[in-house]
Amino acid sequence: MNVQGIFIGIVTFLIIGAFHPVVIKCEYYFGKKVWPAFLFAGIGGIILSLLINSLILSCIAGVFGFSSLWAIHEIIEQEERVKKGWFPKNPKKEKEDNITNKAEVS
Repeated sequence: MNVQGIFIGIVTFLIIGAFHPVVIKCEYYFGKKVWPAFLFAGIGGIILSLLINSLILSCIAGVFGFSSLWAIHEIIEQEERVKKGWFPKNPKKEKEDNITNKAEVS
């Protein structure tokens, strides 16, 4: 019996599940300006998946890489969800944004 597919499926499920709270927390503390970190993680995961000889580890690195790239889209969407009131705003980040906006206007 071959269980590699099941193992890869479970790890994929866990990676995707882990990205949901990561995206929410990153948007809460940093806003969408954190998207380059997800870009570099995604590219790194994809490159790593090309370089790893083990099929299972290569698949896991690929799933991580593409999940990181998808997180870019999700962090932008998360900002919209916060604006709609579906998720809480970070009051500290809101104050920093107001200071930045006032400085840009001046």
